[in-house]
Amino acid sequence: MSQDFQQSIFEHLNKKANISPEEIVQVAQSVQNADFSDERTVRRLVKQLARVANKPMSQQKEDQLVEMIVKKSDSIDYSTLQQIFKK
Repeated sequence: MSQDFQQSIFEHLNKKANISPEEIVQVAQSVQNADFSDERTVRRLVKQLARVANKPMSQQKEDQLVEMIVKKSDSIDYSTLQQIFKK
């Protein structure tokens, strides 16, 4: 990915969602090596993503997401995560 393209994505996210490049990198690193079969790890990541996105999440919604992710841990990929977080 070119440096200009990457910078434009960071600027867009910062402008539209008030998410800093540092936050994006931190979340990406957390997800990259996460054990999606570990409920505590998944819960921490869900909370982190909600906080970064500045989206409140009920305990019920958090529990549902964590359960779905943990149950699908053997088949988790980027598109699966997108589907889960769109709900």
